[in-house]
Amino acid sequence: MVRRSPVVIKMVGITKKFPGVIANNKINFDVRKGEIHALLGENGAGKTTLMNILYGLYRPDAGEIYIRGKKVTIRSPNDAIGHKVGMIHQHFTLVPPFTVTQNIILGLKFPKGVLKVGLAEKRVTELSEKYGLKVEPRAQVWQLSVGEQQRVEILKALYRGAEILILDEPTSVLTPGEVRDMFKTLRSLAKAGTSTVFISHKLDEVMEISDKVTVLRDGKFVATKKTSTTNKRELARLMVKREVIFRLKKPKAKLGKPALETKKVSALSDRKLLALKEISLSVREGEILGVAGVAGNGQRELAEVIAGIRKATGGKVIVKGKDMTNRSPSEIVEAGVGRIPEDRIDMGLIMDLSVKENLVMETLRDFSDHAVLFFPKGVFLNHSAIDKYADKLISEFKVITPSRDAPSKTLSGGNLQRLILARVLTRNPKILVASEPTRGLDVGATEYIRRKLLEQKKRGAAILLISEDLEEILTLSDRIAVMYEGRIMGIVPARKAKIEKIGLMMAGTPLNKIGR
Repeated sequence: MVRRSPVVIKMVGITKKFPGVIANNKINFDVRKGEIHALLGENGAGKTTLMNILYGLYRPDAGEIYIRGKKVTIRSPNDAIGHKVGMIHQHFTLVPPFTVTQNIILGLKFPKGVLKVGLAEKRVTELSEKYGLKVEPRAQVWQLSVGEQQRVEILKALYRGAEILILDEPTSVLTPGEVRDMFKTLRSLAKAGTSTVFISHKLDEVMEISDKVTVLRDGKFVATKKTSTTNKRELARLMVKREVIFRLKKPKAKLGKPALETKKVSALSDRKLLALKEISLSVREGEILGVAGVAGNGQRELAEVIAGIRKATGGKVIVKGKDMTNRSPSEIVEAGVGRIPEDRIDMGLIMDLSVKENLVMETLRDFSDHAVLFFPKGVFLNHSAIDKYADKLISEFKVITPSRDAPSKTLSGGNLQRLILARVLTRNPKILVASEPTRGLDVGATEYIRRKLLEQKKRGAAILLISEDLEEILTLSDRIAVMYEGRIMGIVPARKAKIEKIGLMMAGTPLNKIGR
């Protein structure tokens, strides 16, 4: 008889309500010792809310929590840490000027108030070596890569005695090599008896690393499966209640003339540091050029320079053969460039405006038939025509909203993205700059948006696709450019692209220095 590991977490009937929504509705969830348990669900399914309750960031409205068989009340993260529960958030909470050790011990109490840094560094080194979390204890955090910073966050939890780890979208900012290293660490931790809750949208990773998978939908428990007895297709169906096609058929590129070109473009970051260093790219009609790279290597600045939001300090941006360097955003839009920004909330939409108002925002400025229809006399709005137009786009792009007059801030992430797509794609842009178009979206919304991008390619649009999701880059692109510290490391045909080579370029190795 095989002896099962004991249950270390048991959440029973957890309910949490926010104004107008039940985020968690009588959810049961348990994790065993040494288990890696994935938590899946669509956006708004209640995954992060459930784990925020376990970590003490929220208080449940109903339900009970048991840790190692004992009923507990968790009022704060300090209570959670006291029960040996640690949480590593998607956005790190480190102090850049401090050393690794200083960040790890920050906030701890010491016997007699005496801080012995040498002993702390020794303990950090021991934990680092034991679990394969290689990091220099005396290095300042600002000097570390994103993957190393994540190791510091995990070490911070382990230093405090965590035996239960919650990882929220832990691979979203890592290179392929860093993902492999993190998975080795998680397996090492599991072998030592640490339990891990792994929140992720990436089904390939869930299948690779987890022992069990729990699926939530609309705030409710749907199913728990042993990973070895399920597959991506079944998990996706449990999440969205329909079949999801993972590998979309990519239409063969029918290449036209170069539509978008950057010639030795340079630009500064918000901190006035050089973020783009003579970037030269060309995207042709009917082509998707994917730009891969870890966040913070100049991708955002590149998209903003093309869109006229950030000034280039050198080089040229050519749109359909015309020099559009440092033109205004409205001039760029009128030249036929559509933009899907990486931050849909702060940069893509005005959240306090209605769905209808966001849909017609760009159209009101141009000289299209729609603008004439909306301003029949040149001054006063034709509200009836605008309502009809908004209803058409809501229906066509399947935007789930209470009404066209609902504030945009009431929509889910996936529907906000559909709203942006509806506004941009209806203009039939000649050039589309899509930055992180599916970031944070569930498999259903991701599939829909990728289909739309392929439709635009088939129509003949030139698409610059910027994404940290390598699977997305490989699925959609015809060619792949890799950025590192503001430079292009190399450009390869997607059909010949190898993950290992792309990973090396993402880590800073130029293509011409990588062997076959």
